[in-house]
Amino acid sequence: MNVYVATKNAGKLRELRAIFAKYGWTLETYDAYADPEEGVDSYLDNAAEKARALREQLRAVGRRVAVLGDDSGLEVDALGGRPGVVSARYGGPDATWAQRRQLLRDELAAAGGERGAAFVCALHFIDENGEETSVLRRLSGTIADADRGEAGFSYDPIFTYLPENLTFGELDEERKNAISHRALAAEALIQALSAQVAPGKGTKR
Repeated sequence: MNVYVATKNAGKLRELRAIFAKYGWTLETYDAYADPEEGVDSYLDNAAEKARALREQLRAVGRRVAVLGDDSGLEVDALGGRPGVVSARYGGPDATWAQRRQLLRDELAAAGGERGAAFVCALHFIDENGEETSVLRRLSGTIADADRGEAGFSYDPIFTYLPENLTFGELDEERKNAISHRALAAEALIQALSAQVAPGKGTKR
């Protein structure tokens, strides 16, 4: 199935393509896609707004296709769940990812050093007929005291996957895409869509 994804983030797109490929999805992008303004309260709302914006932009040029919106972030327990929904804007719009990671470590040290955290991913799917489905999943971990590994992007070098005691920056791409918050959300979305068309249940409307 071909699905257009509402993102301009190359790292996120690469991961989503790899994750959804095993479900038979081919993710496409629309070069003229314009991001809507994101809110600061809800991953689910932001993912929905992205998907709806892309759908309307594609319909305006005569394309009636399925679309997918994603919103994700890092929540740190000692920081009251920050940076959360504003993870990509943490430290200001001009901050680099290295600067954001250092800022987070500095705030964490000032807060007492408790390192529990979670990566969160919300996905919002709209099919060709306009039917909408949302899911949200979390993956718990801890924050490393320094960048470790060069793989991935954003906060990956400081997010430690506890079962293997490796950061997402140290995991190879195939392994990360098998266990990440995006992988969990993708699996949940596929299950939700399958349940809608299961024999005897009909299609959700």
